[in-house]
Amino acid sequence: MRPAIVSLRALALAATGAALLAALPFLLTQGLLNAAIQILIAALFASAYNLLCGQAGMLSFGHAAYFGVGAFGTVHAMNAVGGAGLLPTPLLPLAGAACGLVFGAVAGWFATQRSGTYFAMITLAIAELVHSLAPHLKGLFGGEAGVSTMRMPAWGLDFGSTLQVYYLTLAWVLVSMGLLYLYTRTPLGRLTFGLRENSHRLRFLGYNVHGLGMLVFALSAMFAGVAGSLQVVSNESANYVVFDPALSAAVVLNTYIGGVKVFLGPALGAALMTFFGYAVSDLTQSWLLYQGIFFVLVMMFMPSGLAGLGGTTARLRQRFGLARIVPLVALSVGAAVLLSLGGTFAIEMLQRVFSQDYRAMARLQPAGAWPPLQFLGRAWLPAAFATWAVPAALLASGAWLAHLARQRLRALADAESASAAGANAHPSTRLAAHPEGTA
Repeated sequence: MRPAIVSLRALALAATGAALLAALPFLLTQGLLNAAIQILIAALFASAYNLLCGQAGMLSFGHAAYFGVGAFGTVHAMNAVGGAGLLPTPLLPLAGAACGLVFGAVAGWFATQRSGTYFAMITLAIAELVHSLAPHLKGLFGGEAGVSTMRMPAWGLDFGSTLQVYYLTLAWVLVSMGLLYLYTRTPLGRLTFGLRENSHRLRFLGYNVHGLGMLVFALSAMFAGVAGSLQVVSNESANYVVFDPALSAAVVLNTYIGGVKVFLGPALGAALMTFFGYAVSDLTQSWLLYQGIFFVLVMMFMPSGLAGLGGTTARLRQRFGLARIVPLVALSVGAAVLLSLGGTFAIEMLQRVFSQDYRAMARLQPAGAWPPLQFLGRAWLPAAFATWAVPAALLASGAWLAHLARQRLRALADAESASAAGANAHPSTRLAAHPEGTA
């Protein structure tokens, strides 16, 4: 019997997630609702990128080009016909999808001529070319000022409120994510995984590898164009900044932090990192440093990404049992919390010490004295031993708990190996070890 394309469990989980997202506006303030719109757009952009990178195994360093092309295609569609719009407002992402698809097909034809590092460098060159040309093509991209527009009423809605924009964005994100998931369940989606695993074997079997790669590239660019279109619908403007290499770097980081091997992994990474940017950027000037450190730690210790934590925990539970892994999880969580606190304390103190404002204050102090630093509601003396003893103690305690967690995991593995060795021992060996058991 042929298996269903989508299981009932997946449908139930999808329906539950959609219901939670639909109820979200009633729980958020206006500012957080705007942040939620950006999170949805970032999640779709990361999922579109993962179609190319995670599923097809083609690492692109210039996916902001297709996001930007979709954005500018939408802004011109909104301004067409004397400002009335080429399409009704709810259908405007179709313009972004069409622009992303066409430009992605052209760029993909060139990029997929090569693979590996050469492919990545070609995608980077295309993105840099568009980013460099955009400010000079003022008729198309509006120069540094960009192009402004306005959402027009359609279908009985005026789209003047953030709530209506949120639900429009949510609808398009859910539809796009559903199409991306269904694509992975089709024969073409299976061939896409074949590109990642062994493209030479596909070519040997008679498939047109270049055509397949170009098609996947174009589809990924199409959904990236939808994300760019939703960005314009939300902001009512587009600027050449959407082609910035930082946006291409951000989608790579978000995708790998979430996990490229799990379908919703990139969306999870994009949602968490976008929310982190909104929540932390007003609290510290070092928030980009925290993002970089987090990315490095994930790549070093969780190469499967944050989405892989659930699978890893489930495998450990199946292997050792729930009672044995609970202390292991507790030690790991405690180590992560202590190391995070110690690292944050040290970074914030060092950032304040080396800031220009603090150095200017220090020059005004008599006899070269170091003024105290304000952090966590109290003053800290930079030259005092106790100031730096706090992060040192936190880091040392976290490292000790991490060491204990690693020792416990090793002990569980050794016990399992010893148990398996005893169970597989030869019968004659067991009889020799226990002669009283013989007749």
